[in-house]
Amino acid sequence: MSGAQAGLAISVFLACTVEAVEALTIVLAVGTTRSWSSALAGVGAALLVLAALVGALGPALTALPIGLLRVLVGGLLLTFGLQWLRKAILRAGGLKSLHDEAAAFAEQSSAARSVTRRGRGIDRYSFALSFKGVLLEGLEVVFIVLTFGANQHDLGLASAAAGGAVAVVVLVGIAVRAPLARVPENTMKFAVGVMLTSFGMFWSGEGAGAAWPGSDASLLWIIPAVALFSLAAVLHLRRVVRLRQVGEDPGAERGRSLARRALEEPVFPERAS
Repeated sequence: MSGAQAGLAISVFLACTVEAVEALTIVLAVGTTRSWSSALAGVGAALLVLAALVGALGPALTALPIGLLRVLVGGLLLTFGLQWLRKAILRAGGLKSLHDEAAAFAEQSSAARSVTRRGRGIDRYSFALSFKGVLLEGLEVVFIVLTFGANQHDLGLASAAAGGAVAVVVLVGIAVRAPLARVPENTMKFAVGVMLTSFGMFWSGEGAGAAWPGSDASLLWIIPAVALFSLAAVLHLRRVVRLRQVGEDPGAERGRSLARRALEEPVFPERAS
């Protein structure tokens, strides 16, 4: 397996794990509070739609000229990756609340209990919520699989990495029968944002005719460079947040002390389950 293939597999696996954890939370909430059969029916319907999208769009993308494909895929990955990275930086910097699967599960469960079930047979609320949750999270999985797989002309590897991620999350979810609150989701989102942004820069540059030093080996410095820049942004935001907390306190030493504390904290704090 080449370095590019390894990067593809790792990026797809991490991104799909995050999306699968979020979809699992929704399905667990409606399944445990209302109807497992209806929730699973919604999951099955969403998977059929997603499979149809992969089957229809995959061959079409791989048929495009490689230069055009890399510009298209690189631009999409940059847009998508920068969105992930921006949110992850804001979360780690303290300007956006951390994503908490336990809280999301409690909220979804409460909403499910508040809706009255009408009649027998399939529970429309459970079906619709599971279908929507799996479809929306799954669309991001499909996007990542198609962009990475089509650009590398290896849809099989991308699909296998995505399937492996989903299988791991589902098996763990079945075993614990609870939302996977212990998964370091915020850290994983940061890593995925770095990977998507790095590959987007690399492929869009190649598609536009740029010659990266070392070809695929240049990813070995592009990825760390993006990661270091992002970490610097996190530390800067933490310092800003700490200084804001000082407010009107005239003690400059107090401000410097809080700033030092910000730099000493873990970069990616995860909520306790």
